[in-house]
Amino acid sequence: MRGTTYKRSWRAPEARRSNALHAGAWWLWALGLASAASRTTNPLLLGLIVGVAGYVVAARRTDAPWARSYRAFLGLGLFVIGLRLLFSVLLGSPVPGAHVLFALPELPLPGWAQGIRFGGRVSAEQLVFAFYDGAKLATLLVCVGAANALANPARLLKSLPAALYEAGVAVVVAMTFAPNMVADVARLRTARRLRGRPTGGVKAVLQIGLPVLEGALERSVAVAASMDARGYGRTAQVPPAVRHTTNALTLGGLLGMCAGTYGLLAAEGAAYGLPVLGIGLVLALAGLRLGGRRSVRTRYRPDRWGARAWLVAGSGAAVAALLIRAASADPEALLPGVVPLVAPTLPLWPAAAVLIGLLPAFVAPVPTQESAQ
Repeated sequence: MRGTTYKRSWRAPEARRSNALHAGAWWLWALGLASAASRTTNPLLLGLIVGVAGYVVAARRTDAPWARSYRAFLGLGLFVIGLRLLFSVLLGSPVPGAHVLFALPELPLPGWAQGIRFGGRVSAEQLVFAFYDGAKLATLLVCVGAANALANPARLLKSLPAALYEAGVAVVVAMTFAPNMVADVARLRTARRLRGRPTGGVKAVLQIGLPVLEGALERSVAVAASMDARGYGRTAQVPPAVRHTTNALTLGGLLGMCAGTYGLLAAEGAAYGLPVLGIGLVLALAGLRLGGRRSVRTRYRPDRWGARAWLVAGSGAAVAALLIRAASADPEALLPGVVPLVAPTLPLWPAAAVLIGLLPAFVAPVPTQESAQ
C-alpha cells in the first residue's frame, strides 16, 4: 500500500483548469530548444532535437484544432530543406567542392550580376552545406510548431502583461489562423473522400480553397463580435509623464535586450552580452509594469506558474545553455565541416544535454478533453 502511494505521488496528474501547465512554460521550453538548434549544424543533433520535440508533442498535446499544427510545421520544415537544396543547385554556392556530381547548363548573366551564376557545376560539398543550413532552419520551425501545438493560445493571451494585451490579441489571432485553416482543410478533404470525390490535383485544391477562406472569414467576424461584446479596446487615463516614462523604459529595454542577445550570439560579444541583456530585461519589465496602468481589464482565474512550469521552462533553458557552452568548447563537433567532406559524428555530452528536453513529457500534466478547452 505504501509503495502504491509513493508511485502515485510522482506520476503526472491529469490536466484540469486548476492545474493546467502555464502556456508560457511551453513557449520558453520550445525557445530553449530553438536556441540550441541555432548553435549547431550537425544533422544528428538537429534530428535529435526534432525527435525530442516530436515526442513531447505526441505525449502532451490535446485534441484541440490548434494542437494539430505540428505536422504542418514539420512539412514546412521539409519544404524549406528542399527549397534550400534547389537554390543551391540552381544558383550555386561559395563552398568549393572537389566532388562534382553533375553539371547544369550555365546561363550568361549581365555584368551587374557579377558574383551570381545560374547553373554550372554541382558538387557534393555544396549540397551537404545547403542541407546543413536548411536543416537548421527547419528545426527552428519545428520548435515553433511544437509550441503552437502545446500552448493554448487563449490561456497564453490571458497570461500576457496588461501593456501587451492589444498586441497579444493580434499575435494570438494570427497564430490560430494557420492551425484552424489546417483543420478545415483536413475536414473538407475527409468530406470529399467520403463522397467519392478526388482530394488531389489543382481542381480539388481550388474547390477546397473557397470553403476554407469562407470559414476563416466567418471566424474573423465571430472573433470581432466577441471582442466588441467584451469591451475590447477600453483604456484608462494616465498622466503624460507616466506615458513618456513607459515609452522610454520599454524602448530602452528592448534595445538593450537586442544588443545583449547579439552579444551572446556573437563570439566577440560574449563578455558584455549577458549584463546588457539583464539590464534591458529589467528596463522592459519596468516599462510593461507602468504600461499596464492603461488597461482596465480583469482576469478570471489566472493561470498559476507552479513547480511543473519551472521544470518545463528550465529544461528548455538548460538545453540552450549547455549547447551554447558546447559550441564554444568544441565547435568542430557542433559545426561539422564540408571541406574536406567528412561524415558528422554525434557528440555524446551535447546529445545527452538535448535529452533533457524530454522532461516535459514526464512532468507536465496529462491532457484531457477538459484541458483542451
